[in-house]
Amino acid sequence: MTSRLSAATSLIALAIVAGCSGGKQKQDQGPPEVGYVTVQPTSAELTTELGGRTAAFQDAQVRPQVNGIIRKRFFTEGAMVHQGQTLYQIDPSLYRAAADQAAANLASATANAEAARAKAERYKPLADIEAVAKQDYTDAQALARQTAAAVAQNRAALASARINLRYTTVPAPITGRIGRSLFTEGALVSANQADPLATIQRLDPIYVDIQESSADLLALRRALATGGVVPATTTVHLKLEDGSDYPLTGTVEFAEVVVNEATGTVTLRARFPNPQGLLLPGMFVRAVFAQAITNRAFLVPQQALSRDAKGVATVLVLGPNNKLIQRTVTADRTQGAFWIVTQGLNAGDKVVTEGLLRVHAGMAVKPVPAGSPVRVGARQHKS
Repeated sequence: MTSRLSAATSLIALAIVAGCSGGKQKQDQGPPEVGYVTVQPTSAELTTELGGRTAAFQDAQVRPQVNGIIRKRFFTEGAMVHQGQTLYQIDPSLYRAAADQAAANLASATANAEAARAKAERYKPLADIEAVAKQDYTDAQALARQTAAAVAQNRAALASARINLRYTTVPAPITGRIGRSLFTEGALVSANQADPLATIQRLDPIYVDIQESSADLLALRRALATGGVVPATTTVHLKLEDGSDYPLTGTVEFAEVVVNEATGTVTLRARFPNPQGLLLPGMFVRAVFAQAITNRAFLVPQQALSRDAKGVATVLVLGPNNKLIQRTVTADRTQGAFWIVTQGLNAGDKVVTEGLLRVHAGMAVKPVPAGSPVRVGARQHKS
């Protein structure tokens, strides 16, 4: 009986001691610690990543300008050709004969003109002394002018014939890489045919046509108009179809002034060097570039920002008496490990970045600079 009473007394004593110890530990814990950073306005690039497609810098179709049979092809398909280089030879026989005939007609007209001019000159002094009728002199003058006009007509016909003869040699209109030939030797071609003989594309440099929604462009222009945001440099970086980065940078050339009615987008054209021919026309790429620079941005660590089901961004800041206040902010872009906050914060605000899982708005906390040795959630135990 005595042993049972002694054991019960010991249990009660232990319970009292444990209760006192737990109460003291709870009392010593105090408000939870949170880490914070003090934010200040800074300059930040408003970076945009948009889809685009590559397009040839120059694209020229090789077309015949006269009718005839292709006698010879002078290039290798897929090779580089230079402006003015002969690509095809069309049978020149008929056009050479036409040029020879035009030259003969010009010679005949020139002879007639010289005879008519000489006759008119001989008639002039005779008409002055009335040795010949004045009407005869007038007719001689008219004939001289007619034959001179015939000379001009035949000279133009000869020039036209020579141009057609020159067109039997088909040159490259630009310097670039030529594709496959759609017509072979022996094929009949005409000046009015639908298909070109071949196509030449200049790929260095190369264009990238970028599509941006008209709504985003409108928001950017409004931001530029309200101040605090200035245009950025036009340097553009590319991400290729396999996710790799294109090693060279480009520049934005211009933006169209018309919105595509079907897609609601505006086309921006960028120009890139392409010395190795890595970019080919029609490739899908991602363009990354800064459209503007804001001077009133706050860089907030990404872990400090949360979003609700509607996508509204909020952060917790330290208020009076170290109580947490929830702020709604505008954060549409990131820069490295930070959100770029453009609205909702003020200079000197202390934004909570550590210990967020154990606190909520309105709670009193013990703030410490972020990265302090005492981590958020640590407890002090006393023996």
